[in-house]
Amino acid sequence: MPIIKLHLENAEYDAVERFATTINVKPEAVAYAALNRLMLQARDPNVRKEIADTWDWHRQNLPLWSDSAGSVQAYEGKPDDEPAPSKYI
Repeated sequence: MPIIKLHLENAEYDAVERFATTINVKPEAVAYAALNRLMLQARDPNVRKEIADTWDWHRQNLPLWSDSAGSVQAYEGKPDDEPAPSKYI
């Protein structure tokens, strides 16, 4: 059986795990369902562009659905934010 490994930052995994727990499934079920929904929309050119764009920025930024990871506010002269759960989940 082929394998796809998905590496998540802690802030990403924590959000997925918390959501999975609320619906009584494993995090793998959430990932599989997300892939299923995406593949059903694969003909849409906007979805294809979003996949490419997301892959380009994923190493530099956390997605909006992830928990915050104490983002740096140096450009505003503010201290780091405290980590917080995702507001999307």
